[in-house]
Amino acid sequence: MQPSSYHLENTWSPEGGKHGRLTLTLFNFSDAPLENFRLAYTTLTRLVDPQACDNAVFVRRNANFHEFAPPAGLSIAPGGSWTFTVSALHRIARHCTDGAKSAYVTLEDGTHVTVFTSDLLLADRVSEPPPVLLPGGRLELPYAIQPWPAEIDAKPGEDFPVALYPAEGSDAASIKALAAAQALFRRLFPSNHIPFSLIAAPQGRALRFVERPALAREAYELSFSGDEIVLAFSAEAGRLYGLTTLAQLLDGARREPGKFRFPVSGVIADRPRYGWRGCHLDVSRQFTPKDDVLRLLDILAWLKLNIFHWHLTDDEAWRLEIRAYSQLTTTGVLRGPDEPLLPQLGNAAEPVGGFYSQDDVREIVAHAMALGIEVIPEIDVPGHSTATLVALPDLTDGQEAPDSYHSVQGFPNNALNPAIELTYEFLAKVFDEMVELFPSEYIHIGGDEVANGSWLASPLARKLMEQEGISGTFALQSYFLKRIKAMLTARGRKLAGWNEVAHGGGVDPEGTLLMAWEKPEVGIDLAREGYEVVMTPGQAYYLDMVQADAWQEPGASWAGTVPPAHTYAYEAEGDFPDELKHLMKGVQACIWQENFISRDYFNRLVFPRLPAIAEAAWTPKAQKDWLRFAAIVPLNPKL
Repeated sequence: MQPSSYHLENTWSPEGGKHGRLTLTLFNFSDAPLENFRLAYTTLTRLVDPQACDNAVFVRRNANFHEFAPPAGLSIAPGGSWTFTVSALHRIARHCTDGAKSAYVTLEDGTHVTVFTSDLLLADRVSEPPPVLLPGGRLELPYAIQPWPAEIDAKPGEDFPVALYPAEGSDAASIKALAAAQALFRRLFPSNHIPFSLIAAPQGRALRFVERPALAREAYELSFSGDEIVLAFSAEAGRLYGLTTLAQLLDGARREPGKFRFPVSGVIADRPRYGWRGCHLDVSRQFTPKDDVLRLLDILAWLKLNIFHWHLTDDEAWRLEIRAYSQLTTTGVLRGPDEPLLPQLGNAAEPVGGFYSQDDVREIVAHAMALGIEVIPEIDVPGHSTATLVALPDLTDGQEAPDSYHSVQGFPNNALNPAIELTYEFLAKVFDEMVELFPSEYIHIGGDEVANGSWLASPLARKLMEQEGISGTFALQSYFLKRIKAMLTARGRKLAGWNEVAHGGGVDPEGTLLMAWEKPEVGIDLAREGYEVVMTPGQAYYLDMVQADAWQEPGASWAGTVPPAHTYAYEAEGDFPDELKHLMKGVQACIWQENFISRDYFNRLVFPRLPAIAEAAWTPKAQKDWLRFAAIVPLNPKL
């Protein structure tokens, strides 16, 4: 990689405005003076008053994209710099990732050049380094199992088998399951010794498979003795989870024999705490290549998670190929200085795109199904639809004033208009293709963060409100979502959504599942209204949140600070009344990728908190142990 000709340093000071001030300095390391240029950068700490900048001229802003020009006549000599300040920020900066995430300069001839962007520095206060977040841990039983089983009464052995192999007379389905477990392990740990063999292994131990109909579908039992191991199960899911536990036990004993052992006798009787054990992935803000999605699914299987919630569309991009509307994955995915969508978090001069073809989707869904994971697709409507509306401008009311409302992320007029009939024709075709791609009974339609005031400047929307006898944004949203629910029902699917689906009158709770994200109490309120609920509160289960208060700790902070110990200890069930607990279906981690501009950031923020949520989803409350978890979790794979 060539050294960058331009570098951007940025500092936040708590002085200089209600939410402090950003000071930005652009350095010119090229061989020529920099004149008649513009500087663009992306940041989550947005400017709200275009006049509140000093020694710069505001050009434009779109959500997290900002563009400035220098004062007339300014020239940056080679080796020189230009400094300007921006105040009137929409929020306080709290961490080093709250500054510029990417930048580029546009030269006099129109060429765009990426600028190296440094971390945000903190002025006038101490900039603390990140603390150690994971203790060394402590083991009462020397077994590398995660999530920890419901019941375990096993004696550790002094050594471990080379491999586990199918006992004589094993049925073909069990041998095939063992082969699948072999392949999963090899994908996750390419250089580790595979714990399974399909033929009798010298110094190995036989594994006998026993169907036991009395066990629940996801339950299993392992019985250990000197000459064989018995795996009892009633369904494929239980057999898979039992094999996963055996792989973890043997791999841990082999990798750290002074710390972990393999059982020589005893029993593990295991079953999940919740039926819904999910992980969400936002691929709109940052595109996740197909191979990385496949690896994430392997990690979910290793952690005994069974739901993959795939957030495929948002303001920043539409990632799912829809053959009826090819514009969605041409116009609707390209971000760049001269593209239909401006650069957003982490994008600079180079255009970026990326989407999943329908063949990609089929491969991912089949891979997930083979691992016992259900894929829940999400297209986020009616809000978070900037990319959709850029790709399909016919879905807008031409009489509505531009910038008549803004989303919480700063996007103007970003919600599909419920008064435009073409919107429903569009969504019908989208759903027709989705039901062919995704066998899940659920389609997640988002329904979150529609800005209060949306559509009120639209003559078509005002006419619809008069016809329907409704008023306000959220009554319109309810009207829209009721029609969407009917469309899904006609296609044999149930509606899933975020908790705001209940706003403005909501939809029929029958056959509707909502995810409580804003705060824990929301889940109980939704259950009282009759909705099935998955708990995914930002304050514990959003894996983009910072893990410590220190300035140098990366991540978002709107939901507070979420250290791994808090995520692990959090009890999603909380104060759920006993009479409503049947509506609380489970828990889910959410991976939002605004801050995930590299694989290292992904791994730093997602782990060990994803395994912590997996254990909270599986392990009984009484069996949870933070120090045991901390001792085992370093063995887990990462992306």
